[in-house]
Amino acid sequence: LYFICALLWMPRMIGFPELFGVWSGFAEQFCMAAATLLTLVAANAGRGEATRAMQCARFMFGLCVLALGMAHFTALEETARLVPAWLPQGQRFWAMLTGGAMFLAGLSLMSGVLTVPAAWSMTVLLMSFGIFVWLPRLFIAPHKHNTWAGNAINLAITAAAWMVADVLARASPGRRLRTASSPVSKEPGN
Repeated sequence: LYFICALLWMPRMIGFPELFGVWSGFAEQFCMAAATLLTLVAANAGRGEATRAMQCARFMFGLCVLALGMAHFTALEETARLVPAWLPQGQRFWAMLTGGAMFLAGLSLMSGVLTVPAAWSMTVLLMSFGIFVWLPRLFIAPHKHNTWAGNAINLAITAAAWMVADVLARASPGRRLRTASSPVSKEPGN
């Protein structure tokens, strides 16, 4: 379903390729499809091209994360307005810091370097968005459609990042992915 929703952004991407907002809108939807693909491929690990397919899905998810980080900078004023004013250092600082963190996490996921810490960091960052940005808006402006949409999108992307982090952690060296055909490993932590 998220892949179909991502495809619905195509007319805007073709019609307005110079607007980064349409690319980040696509990335919001497509990152969930990429996370699902990574999870499905990992579930079938050990079958032929699973490693290459996992790398491709991880790269696609990382590209989406990179785009979401870039959106913080291309829409800096709009992003800064979402940051709670009570946070020290100011709203612009946090908008740029979180955008930079997302950009670096995207680069990490795309390159394959430090992917597990990047994916978990991204998950925690998105959870903090939910706690500090979107959840309070449910009490401040429950009548606004963007409040509910922002909460839903953030929750879905957080879940996607969590899925990616979990799959990558299980697939990291020293761990073995469990598949439907493999027995449960007796290694500690499994």
